[in-house]
Amino acid sequence: MKLHLKLLAVVAVTISTTSFAQDKHFSQYFASPLNLNPALTGKFDGDFRLSGNFRNQWPGINNAFVTTTIGIDGQILKKKTRETDKLAVGLLAYNDRNGNGILSLNAIAASAAYHLALDEDGYHQLGVGFQAGYVSRRLDITKAVFEDQLTTLGFTGVTSEVFTNSQINKSYFDMNIGLMYTGSTNGENVFYVNGAYYHANRPKESFRGANFLLPGRVSVSAGALLPVNDMLDVHLSGLYMQQAAANTINVGGAAQIYARRNEFEPPVSIYVGAWYRVKDALIPYVGLEFSNMRIGYTRDFTVSNLRNRASGVNGNEVSLIYVRKPKDGKNVPCPRF
Repeated sequence: MKLHLKLLAVVAVTISTTSFAQDKHFSQYFASPLNLNPALTGKFDGDFRLSGNFRNQWPGINNAFVTTTIGIDGQILKKKTRETDKLAVGLLAYNDRNGNGILSLNAIAASAAYHLALDEDGYHQLGVGFQAGYVSRRLDITKAVFEDQLTTLGFTGVTSEVFTNSQINKSYFDMNIGLMYTGSTNGENVFYVNGAYYHANRPKESFRGANFLLPGRVSVSAGALLPVNDMLDVHLSGLYMQQAAANTINVGGAAQIYARRNEFEPPVSIYVGAWYRVKDALIPYVGLEFSNMRIGYTRDFTVSNLRNRASGVNGNEVSLIYVRKPKDGKNVPCPRF
């Protein structure tokens, strides 16, 4: 059976990315912690954290990839652990739509992590995390056209193809694991490295024909917070991901410029920076932080050959993170980018 979709360019990218390349990911990977590494669950200075992300990749190609996530995580059993340790749980909901909705994915995942202090001040910590999720994929046949619909007036006929529910819906359970190290020399600077392995149980994923085992995804990221003075911090980070034959490298950083910074009120600051996804895109970043909330915006400027083949291949992305600060307790250095 030959299946023709309305936008062949979108389908080619969708099929190759969905079936044989990488999972969906964000340019602002640092603003989607539960999607980046289960060990990042609870790794922040506060009681709980809300995070949300929206990405419209290549909007000029009929909304080829539109991805939305929302997550919440926080510490539990605080009185049962040491002041410098943390046991945390999180919940992540995920929606991804390809080819203007012809292929959609919905997922929900629960995670847990423990962060163990390696010194009495809690400046050095080792964290391990686990994540279990349920994933549902759906192929919307109403948005596809078939060769037997072709008439002299275009694809205006009625197809004879018949699909059962099991042929257009696929669901599976997914397992992910992560590990991370965080350190500080003085309680103000921060440096970290973490790694994660996704699809550890190798779930089966296919709509028709042979079952396709979803390849495992390896994710390694590292970064640092470097204070310059009372009104300026510098954040640096990098990410490497590999899945099957595809890999991604992101490197960059941002300056955090404070408009207000004191011990009595939440800081107010702006962020200006950029990341580079190697051989793919330059990604300027701007952000605003106030009332314990950080809002970030990026726009991908494609530098690969794709920019010469289609217009509107630059993606837009928005992120939001809110952290409720503790009323008391010891502040532990945590990565932010």
